[in-house]
Amino acid sequence: MDATIKTRQGALRGALVGGVYAWLGVPYAAPPFGSNRFLPPQPVAPWSGVRDAQSLGAEPFQLRPDPQTQALVPDPAVPGEDCLNLNIWSPSPGSSGLPVLVWIPGGMFEVCSAASYDGSRFARDGVVCVTINYRVGAEGFLYLGDGTANLGLLDQLAALAWVQDNIAAFGGDPDNVTVFGESAGAMSIGTLLSMPRAQGRFRRAIAQSGAAHQVQSAASARRIGQRLAERLGVAASRAALTEVPIERLLAAQAELKGEIIAHPDPERWGPEVVTSLLPWQPVVDGEVVPAAPIQRIAAGAGAQVDVLVGSNTEDWKLFLVVSGQLAQVTEPILRGPVATHGHLSLLSYGLPADQIDRALAAYRAAAPGASPGELLAAVQTDWWCRIPAVRLAEAHAASTAGTFLYEFAWPSPAFGGLLGACHALEIPFVFDTLDKGPDQMLGPLLGPTPPQPLAATVHAAWVAFARSGHPGWPRYEPARRATMRFGTPSRVVDDPRAHEREIWEGIR
Repeated sequence: MDATIKTRQGALRGALVGGVYAWLGVPYAAPPFGSNRFLPPQPVAPWSGVRDAQSLGAEPFQLRPDPQTQALVPDPAVPGEDCLNLNIWSPSPGSSGLPVLVWIPGGMFEVCSAASYDGSRFARDGVVCVTINYRVGAEGFLYLGDGTANLGLLDQLAALAWVQDNIAAFGGDPDNVTVFGESAGAMSIGTLLSMPRAQGRFRRAIAQSGAAHQVQSAASARRIGQRLAERLGVAASRAALTEVPIERLLAAQAELKGEIIAHPDPERWGPEVVTSLLPWQPVVDGEVVPAAPIQRIAAGAGAQVDVLVGSNTEDWKLFLVVSGQLAQVTEPILRGPVATHGHLSLLSYGLPADQIDRALAAYRAAAPGASPGELLAAVQTDWWCRIPAVRLAEAHAASTAGTFLYEFAWPSPAFGGLLGACHALEIPFVFDTLDKGPDQMLGPLLGPTPPQPLAATVHAAWVAFARSGHPGWPRYEPARRATMRFGTPSRVVDDPRAHEREIWEGIR
């Protein structure tokens, strides 16, 4: 079958690769530079003739991760101005009515590469899979209080609008779109669930190790924007920042983040910036993001969307182990001021001083003999991922749409087994790409014999959810709190680690 497809903007020539069809580097919005820089995404200019879509498109300009992290996150794309593009895999363009999965990549709202993910196995199993790029860092989340905000989220909405308008030509059903993503991608999805502008853009949502908590106030975001302009020596205006070369902007972003890490003062930067160390993240601007996403979801936003949400058992160990910080954390650091010797303490995560003993007792009961670093990793895992996932499930469970909770528990054998089931480790299982070995997201952490039956189980659950809204285990209800724990074997567990969950009541 011919891989040439007509979209509303023009014809695209894809390719048949490994038994499925692929179209790469497809623009969904105009390049966000020149007169479009620091502005909402603009429409793609139509083209004549047939546009080649057999090579990866450019990715957004972004800070490069440190060498250790970069080795864990292979990225075959290169930055460029025409970066608002997406990739599509389909069983056959002659199909119709297939479920659609749209992947929103993570990366701390500082990194984004749709090219790091291979959606071909979803196409093999009858799903049209799309991976998208969106602006990150200051290009995507600069806030100056001038009526323009959350450009990265608006990019995601533009990509979803393109999918609704065009995906039928690739065999997909525009009325059966599931967004899925991990980390900052999952946090984006939790925010999209709450946004009025996103209503009707997707029918289902999967949030992996991120939920609906990670936003900052307009006041904090404006301080970040002002300080960036100060570092650049320009006025805090879009017109002035548009003239700054991208290389200098990225350097200033790195300098600003280093300043926050060196001087984590909540009064200066805002508590949500200090705790997360994310200067660029969605902002509650009152328009694009009207209020804290978790509050809006609890009030009924996103009630018509089926939700699958979860986390990994030791999510935050990834960062402490890979950086070598796990062994550096001491008991005084755990209990100390907000920041000690470059480490955040339990106080920084909102645990009151008079509750720290109770909290540590609960965490020690769950992991007898755990080191201070392992205890901090458990607290960070709960603060960043597990408790937000539980809160999203709680908030959404009252809706008529489905709500499902999972935990990914298979431990990585890398680093002498210190990592456990760490952040992002589930991604090769979700995409069913274990056979690609180390040449994929977190691939070097899979070890020589990762369990293919577990990948088949996880991948099948995501496919089933995209098709029907039901992944194959009981819905989440506060009375039972059924949670699918993916491991060897996988099984449903009711209310795992209830004592830890109770510690965070009223805090997170």
